[in-house]
Amino acid sequence: MSFFQTPPSLGNQFRDDRVLRSWLARALPPDARRDIEPSLEAMGELVGGKLYQLQLHDLRNEPKLVQWDAWGHRVDEIELSPLWREAAKIAAEHGVVATGYERRHGVWARVHQFALVYLFDASSDVYTCPLAMTDGAAKTLLTHRSADNQALVDRAVSRLLSRDPAIMWTSGQWMTERTGGSDVGISETVARKTAEGWRLYGDKWFTSATTSQMALTLARPEGNPQGGRGLALFYVERFRPDGANNGISVNRLKDKLGTRKVPTAELHLDGTLAEPIVGLDNGVRNITPMLTVTRTWNAVGALSGMRRSLALARDYASKRVQFGAKLSDKPLHLETLAGMQAEYEAAFHLVFRSVALFGKEEAGVASASESELLRVLTPIIKLMTGKQAVEVVSEAAEAFGGAGYVEDTGVPRLVRDVHVLPIWEGTTNVLSLDVLRALGRPKTAEGPLGAIEVEIERAATTVRDGRLADAVQTSRAAVAHAKAWAAEAFADDRALLEAGARRLSMTLGRALALAVLAEHAQWSLDHERDGRARAAALRFARHGVDLIGPLDLADAALARDEPLRP
Repeated sequence: MSFFQTPPSLGNQFRDDRVLRSWLARALPPDARRDIEPSLEAMGELVGGKLYQLQLHDLRNEPKLVQWDAWGHRVDEIELSPLWREAAKIAAEHGVVATGYERRHGVWARVHQFALVYLFDASSDVYTCPLAMTDGAAKTLLTHRSADNQALVDRAVSRLLSRDPAIMWTSGQWMTERTGGSDVGISETVARKTAEGWRLYGDKWFTSATTSQMALTLARPEGNPQGGRGLALFYVERFRPDGANNGISVNRLKDKLGTRKVPTAELHLDGTLAEPIVGLDNGVRNITPMLTVTRTWNAVGALSGMRRSLALARDYASKRVQFGAKLSDKPLHLETLAGMQAEYEAAFHLVFRSVALFGKEEAGVASASESELLRVLTPIIKLMTGKQAVEVVSEAAEAFGGAGYVEDTGVPRLVRDVHVLPIWEGTTNVLSLDVLRALGRPKTAEGPLGAIEVEIERAATTVRDGRLADAVQTSRAAVAHAKAWAAEAFADDRALLEAGARRLSMTLGRALALAVLAEHAQWSLDHERDGRARAAALRFARHGVDLIGPLDLADAALARDEPLRP
């Protein structure tokens, strides 16, 4: 009989996830954990079973733009894939956004929510994109709620946080224009005050999840100065109350490398009715609450992609026989998987530490040091995990050999989709500059850097195992080096500081990740009699933590490929 390779399979993705279950056992109070885990168990069964199978059958389906009906009317309807329609229903019913706001478990609400996100993401074909913006929109609207916009906020938020699929809305985030992505201050969209209200005119070059019922967007009220301060934050609905199109034309859908299920479009706004959310200026600053939320979703999505690729690669290794033995018995294959697992585990503990701090901040119980830490940690987790996910998922595809390059296996989709993570919501370089801004000038840099040192010492107080103690010392040394380098660069050479921003940010992230992983590893040794987390910490430390190195501004000539005198 001809040979047919048994494909990899998934079980309950909560029950099979040692890292998540172990972290919850340590972090959550017992009563909260008992109440939360059934919802995670249900999500784990769904994403490893029914939804994963639908994902495999839905691989070839992508959104389609229908611009005209049979009689020549412009309709601009976007047809979604079956998986996306099912994902919308699941997300609403399981409260993937709502859980973070219902506050059933107080300070742990965000942990519960992002555990659901983490499980759901990898089987959703990035339906988490509109959900992230929905969460960010709800956060932004609630942050800016006032007597002036109470009706608007109540109308939108009640829908954004609904668990009823027939009622729940998702939100878009329309910021990117042809003039620039990260530099939104040069936006060309104009807002004009008319008898009917504010109307927007302009083009949005990259609008993800264009099928969302509403969006937050930036526009410049006529007469306002140039730059980010001259922009205002507006609320837009895709359709007017009578169901008519709200002056929004879909020029085309983007043909992207990955996230191909996400209907990303170029839009033309021609008299689109909109409402200012808070004032008529400082729009970039006012949309910041959304960016904080969506960057956290980005980091959790990176965890989900790494975890899924590892689960598939590990199961495949137990079934694939080469040269007389299973891949799972081959030392070199195991060495590769171990390195991937170590990167994932370190990332997991850093991201969920940030999620826990986010929950404390929203509950109003975070200390001053924890608030400082969260401020600098949000861009760090986004930039660090985005790069890790690309590396880990690429290695996982290679672990399948030729099968990892074949579309029908679903593995190439994972590879393509994770490449959005270092780009969306700020590239690695843009986020590294955000870290510099969070650190501040030399006289104020002690705050965030001091908070990082406090966090490492907090983790270190629990560590007694000698090898883990050495790992924590590696974290201390890396942060001390980063702190000294930053202080010198702040004082002497701003160009050098900017050139080294990525290495600085990565060093701080990896040092923090190692410390919190070592903290958990000690707990696991004590309470679970399990050394796997310790093995992950020691392996992660060997990968390199301190990335601060010599910088030469003459490298600019190398980058431009210009002549350079010896």
